[in-house]
Amino acid sequence: MLSNKEIICPDNLVKVAKKKGNVTAGIVNAGKPLPMHSAMEAVKENLITPIFIGDKDEIQKCAEQLKWDISKYEIINEPVENNTAPIVAKLAAEGKIKIIVKGHIHTDVLMKEVLKREYNLLGKKRLSHIWHMTIDKKSSPLIITDGALNVLPNIKTKMHILKNVVDFANRIGIERPKVSILSATEEVLESVPSSIEAKEITKLAKEENIKADVFGPLAFDNSISKKSAAIKGIKNAVAGQADVLLVPSVETGNGLVKMMIYFMGACAAGVVIGGKVPVVITSRSDEAQARLASIAAAVVALD
Repeated sequence: MLSNKEIICPDNLVKVAKKKGNVTAGIVNAGKPLPMHSAMEAVKENLITPIFIGDKDEIQKCAEQLKWDISKYEIINEPVENNTAPIVAKLAAEGKIKIIVKGHIHTDVLMKEVLKREYNLLGKKRLSHIWHMTIDKKSSPLIITDGALNVLPNIKTKMHILKNVVDFANRIGIERPKVSILSATEEVLESVPSSIEAKEITKLAKEENIKADVFGPLAFDNSISKKSAAIKGIKNAVAGQADVLLVPSVETGNGLVKMMIYFMGACAAGVVIGGKVPVVITSRSDEAQARLASIAAAVVALD
């Protein structure tokens, strides 16, 4: 069942990112082949000017292997992996970088540092993670949120997640995104708590006049398949044509994304949004094309 399809960065996401212009990016613990390769590709696309943080010798070694001259870019030498996170957070706090790109470092170590109040990197909204999923260069995206950061969000947190993803969808040209509040069912059942929350979020979205078509609960099939929605007699603005899946828990989002990657060869562009500095927190096993797409998504998310 595993796909052998080559993962391809989508053209449209890179095109939108290029409109923002070149931005300075902190590459955290950069001295590994994949983080360096994706940084090189992002530089080639004129998306970023990198500042490398990590073991200088390893960074130089990787660059040489890639035949990439990085002599004009700043390298902050820090050979201890976990010590690179405070350095990049400080750079972001001082406005010296506009986006943070995770290299070979654990996500929890990096995000724990970013969340510290001393750096003042948090805005009024709660941070959340989005995955911009595509199958090929020209395909329309399916956005999945939050499958990486908020583990079991309550209704209040899900409203922050909703507002963040609507803002991101607007930035990539989806003027009025169709958001499915995902559950295991399209019916409101006391035995399925996520269905009850989905109904409440649908109500709150309407009351707060969020500029999106928001509906839940919807199951996965009738969120993305018009045929499935029609067979079940589900008629609303979202059913069968969702741009966004707002998932009930991190396990749901993470599972959906990984299945699309490994079974379909999808490109997953992942970024933490809602703060003052977008943070790319791709998996350490992610392909270079997915990392490039994630950097593009971070640039798009910039104010």
